Amino acid sequence: MCATVVPLAATGPSGPSEVHVSESHLETDYQRVQRSPEFQDLRRRFRNFVFPMTALFLAWYFLYVLLANYAHGFMSHKVAGNITVGLLLGLGQFVSTFVITMTYARWANQKQDAVAEDLRDQIESGALSAGGTDVRPGEGSRA
Repeated sequence: MCATVVPLAATGPSGPSEVHVSESHLETDYQRVQRSPEFQDLRRRFRNFVFPMTALFLAWYFLYVLLANYAHGFMSHKVAGNITVGLLLGLGQFVSTFVITMTYARWANQKQDAVAEDLRDQIESGALSAGGTDVRPGEGSRA
């Protein structure tokens, strides 16, 4: 068993910290799970949904703000009675927030939750490959 010195990024009052660990314990459970193909796939699918949805909502939000600031005539155009285009677009912001939330919840329930539950079961049962390390399930982080 060979000892290795692992420097930590944080420094304490007495200067930089170091942790002595054996080479067989360099990888924590969390690191092993993070680099597993199952977790990478889960993360990729999450990002492929969330990032475009976030970009779409931000574009819609900034369009509303820009129209409110620079298109006063358009935004103050009356649609019916005292209801203006600006009021309808403002209410549309609230509606779109709820639609995005419901869409995400439905997507997560149908596509993501089952995969995440399978991954959790693998982690808890120790079935996730340790990749040659000596870390056993349930031992937690050593860093």
